[in-house]
Amino acid sequence: MQPLSERMLAEFDRRNMEKESPILARIFKEESELEVWKEDKTGRLALLKTYPICRWSGELGPKIKEGDRQAPEGFYTITPGLMNPNSNYYLAINMGFPNAYDRSNGRTGGFLMIHGDCSSRGCYAMTDEQIAEIYALARESFFGGQKSFQIQAFPFRMTPVNMAKHRNSPHMAFWKMLKQGYDHFEVTRLEPKVDVCEKRYVFDAESSSKFSAADRCPAYKVPADLVAAVRDKQRREDMQTAELISRGTPAAPVRTGTDGGMNPTFLAAVKSHGGGGANIRTAVGTIPAHVNPPAAPQPETTTGSTMSLASSESKPAAAPRSSVQVASASSGGGIGSFFGNLFGSKSESEQPAAESPAPKPKAAPAAKPLQTAARPKPSEPEAKAAAKPQPAPQTQQASAAPRAQQANAEPQQDKPANSLLNGAQPTLATGGFDNRFGSWR
Repeated sequence: MQPLSERMLAEFDRRNMEKESPILARIFKEESELEVWKEDKTGRLALLKTYPICRWSGELGPKIKEGDRQAPEGFYTITPGLMNPNSNYYLAINMGFPNAYDRSNGRTGGFLMIHGDCSSRGCYAMTDEQIAEIYALARESFFGGQKSFQIQAFPFRMTPVNMAKHRNSPHMAFWKMLKQGYDHFEVTRLEPKVDVCEKRYVFDAESSSKFSAADRCPAYKVPADLVAAVRDKQRREDMQTAELISRGTPAAPVRTGTDGGMNPTFLAAVKSHGGGGANIRTAVGTIPAHVNPPAAPQPETTTGSTMSLASSESKPAAAPRSSVQVASASSGGGIGSFFGNLFGSKSESEQPAAESPAPKPKAAPAAKPLQTAARPKPSEPEAKAAAKPQPAPQTQQASAAPRAQQANAEPQQDKPANSLLNGAQPTLATGGFDNRFGSWR
């Protein structure tokens, strides 16, 4: 329940936004950045703030199986039940992996988070100060009536330069599918409607029939003006990409076994202090003493010709067949009472609430026109709680109780679905948000 800062409230006024208006988030692995977009008084989404990501794990590409240490890529729907105020990593937002697309393609794993503590084994880890603000922005949008918000996770900003640079990646077919949804958002500045059929994403589709992730797509259409705008954008960018390749733009090495990333802001701070071993305060948050920067990348694998274009991902899925394709995570059901059913609603991709062994003790952190190291401390998707639910704190600060009191061991690897990673979900049933926020409202 920590309030938003006066600076953020002033930013709302400057940008013509309401405190409780809807939000959307975008993640870019290679740039190690997380964007929060918020609806302004025109009814469109506008960029509110870009947060440097303190740590993410794995490499560019989707999460395929449990234990691969991959941070996910795709389109995910966040409901109030996926917000965890009792995380062992200060605060956490469960991304809802696997979503309908992931499940239909046989991808496994769970409890992939955006959380604090700047340490990751499959999550996107922020500083505690950053996640406090991101969590509060999401909370206020739910108070304003937004039933869910979308998180779009990409390997990189999907520009012609990056598409040319990564043309030899085995994930290129998957990324081109994600780019459909990326482009829908870019030209409309509206949250794209995401469905899944034939094991592929479909965006902004209108149909009288139901979409089923593994089944044949029903008859659907996409608004003609949107189709035209997206097609024009893609045609221009395809020409730019081809020109960049013809000029000899080098292809990025295809690497495996890499150690994720850290935003240059944080990486420079760690290096300037000679590595970890002590808390490092930066203008955008505190890097805990246990954090290690990414290890040096492994030698590259074969990359093929500099003119080639990868046409399949590491685990093949059906290729996009229309200009309007992307991912879906079904929203929760209807809302009977605002703080009862709203905060108790579950999305199609939401896991049950619980938590598993807590991490090693550590000190608490310091306080509508189209427009276009030192001591390693792995942080993995957080886990389910013990059978007996823990009482919910009444304030956000209470959820950040000193970690020294949580003297349990962190998981050393991704747990199977039937054992739960630490702090992944609220220790209360999702309906507990009714008690937490209802009286406050």
